[in-house]
Amino acid sequence: MAIRLVLAEDNLLVREGVRQLLGTVADIDLVAVCTDRDSLLAAAEAEKPDPVLTDIRMPLDNADEGIQVAGRLRETSPGTLVVVLSQYSDAEYALKLFDHGAAGRGYLLKERVSDVEHLVGAIREVARGGSIVDPKIVEVLIAARERRAESPLRSLTAREREVLGDIAQGKNNAAIAADLFLTERAVEKHINAIFSKLGLSEEHDVHKRVKATVIYLAEQSRPAATR
Repeated sequence: MAIRLVLAEDNLLVREGVRQLLGTVADIDLVAVCTDRDSLLAAAEAEKPDPVLTDIRMPLDNADEGIQVAGRLRETSPGTLVVVLSQYSDAEYALKLFDHGAAGRGYLLKERVSDVEHLVGAIREVARGGSIVDPKIVEVLIAARERRAESPLRSLTAREREVLGDIAQGKNNAAIAADLFLTERAVEKHINAIFSKLGLSEEHDVHKRVKATVIYLAEQSRPAATR
């Protein structure tokens, strides 16, 4: 039986290119073509496709609509599988897509859509309930894991990371306390813990904040992926 597919892509050239490519494949029936998140959700509900093939970023917000749709369909229509197309080899996007399991999910880079065998092979694999991840994404995920393992920030708690983020913005203790709904004494305790974990306890107070900020910003500037 043919694989019933819904395509969602807001870029006209990419959309028409993929439509033409899939039109050459006998076992794929393209039942709907959409240009944004809401029309994709409506088509998924109306057509009950086997998988949907969707861009990550689409109107209305051009954020991670494809990932949002995948999450929504996991709840409302578990039988509808999802292949995401992206120009971003972003570990964060991939982790969100596979957050509740990889079965029936695929993440491909748009640079490969012209390879019809690769694209159709991914659609078929996901339609069978399998999963597919672009090799570049695998490399990015491995690199992201290595960065996390090496990061001096890995020992900080979530709250300590929030405090450090405010320090990096130049906020004083009172401003941090107001921002995070803490007492100034609690902020001081968190800051002392941060300095200790980052090995800055012996530094002058001003230098501690500067060096902690440098460490924080250096970590943030390491790309989890090519954005």
